[in-house]
This record gives sequence, structure tokens and C-alpha cells, in this order.
Amino acid sequence: MADTDLIAQQEARDSVEAAHRAQLTLARFDQHRIDAICEAMAQAALAESARLGQLAHDETGFGIAEDKREKNRFAAEDVWRHFRPMKTVGIVSETDSIVEIASPRGVVAAIIPSTNPTSTAIFKVIIAIKSRNSIVLSPHPSAAKCISETARIMHDAGVAQGLPSDSVICLEHSSIEGTETLMKHKKTAVILATGGIGLVRAAYSSGKPAFGVGPGNVPVYIESTADIAKAVADILTGTCFDNGTICASEQSVVVDSAI
Repeated sequence: MADTDLIAQQEARDSVEAAHRAQLTLARFDQHRIDAICEAMAQAALAESARLGQLAHDETGFGIAEDKREKNRFAAEDVWRHFRPMKTVGIVSETDSIVEIASPRGVVAAIIPSTNPTSTAIFKVIIAIKSRNSIVLSPHPSAAKCISETARIMHDAGVAQGLPSDSVICLEHSSIEGTETLMKHKKTAVILATGGIGLVRAAYSSGKPAFGVGPGNVPVYIESTADIAKAVADILTGTCFDNGTICASEQSVVVDSAI
């Protein structure tokens, strides 16, 4: 095994251990403190959404910088707006027979792709910290710089609000071996894997709870009563956005024979 692979594996082990220690502190934070930290991180990412979009485009060669800015904005603003009022500490719901209590899992292993690198990093960091979990990001090698910069921006904003420093860690050495070590580490609690089919299968085979998102295969059905001009315009808008790098971009069209 190459020295670089050994370095990547050791970094992954060290990062999970550090994130685990940080999460023990994070788990004791109340709702107000968690929300203040997430608000600061989201605002920092929003302020840098255009620069991060350009960085992602320049580094990977994928997509359109302006569309990547919009994806960053969506993750930092719209996704956060959705999760902001959600209770994630203590009793979150209660009926006569059921009391639901939110409990953090521990360390989240977040695999970040090259197609949507900065926006994926933004929303995974937000949802991890919102639920009082620490997070270790494993960036795709071809997008390592822009993902690292995204993590740094959010990390610094969170730390300024009291977030334990090792709650957000981005691996510096990207490799398949390092990612596998991260996913299989005994203190990794859950995996958020976004990438190719092989990666998603590896996440599901790791023995840990995993949520995987792979390449899309999105059919569109145009029914006979549809507004055809609008349907075509919407399909073109969706599949052309960021040059079709989103998993949900339309891939095929099924049309009623009548039209």
C-alpha cells in the first residue's frame, strides 16, 4: 500500500476520534445554542455562496458557476429555513401515549461529490450540527480545495459561536482507502454518502446506518392534457441547470402518443 494511502487512513482514524470527543460536548448543548451556531454557519456560507460556486466550477470544470452559486444559496438559506424551527433537543413531540425525544447519533461520515461539492458540504454540515452530531467530510479528490474551503468557512463561523472546534473536520488527504476507513471506523455512527454507484454500495455495505445518493435516472411524463410549451420549457430548465449535474436533472421523456 502506498504511503499516501496509509496517511489518508491514519488521518481518517484521527479525525473520527477527534470528532467523537467534540460530539460529547456538542450533545450537551441546548436548542438555543445549537440554533445560534447553525444560524452563524448558514449565514457565513450564504455570504460566500458566489465565491464558493466559482471555486467549485474552476476546480472541477463541472457545471456553471452562477448555477452553483444558486445551489449554495439554496442549501444555506432555503434548507436552513426549513430546519431552523425544528426541535432537535430534548422532547420534540408528546401525546397522551408517546413522548418523542431527540438523541444525537455521534460522528457523521459525509462523503462529498465533485458534481455538487460546495452545496452538498453546506447542507450536510448544517443538518449534522443541528442534530448535535459532529461531522467528518471526505471530499472527492477533484473537488478537495473548494470543499475544504466550504468546511473552513462554516467551521470558523460555528466556532465563533461556541461550536467545539473538532465538530466539523474536512479530510486533507482524499483517497478510497481513507474514505473506507472513515466509513468503517467503530466510532462513526452514520454515513451520508453522495457519489457514484460504487461509493453508495460501499456505504450500504459498511455495517453502519447509511443514506446514499447516487446518479439519477429521472423520467418525465408528459400527459395528453399538459401545457406542452410549459412542460418543454420546464424540462429544459431542469436538465440544463448547472449542465445537468444534479441527480434530479431530467434524463428522459415519455410522451402520450396523442401529442
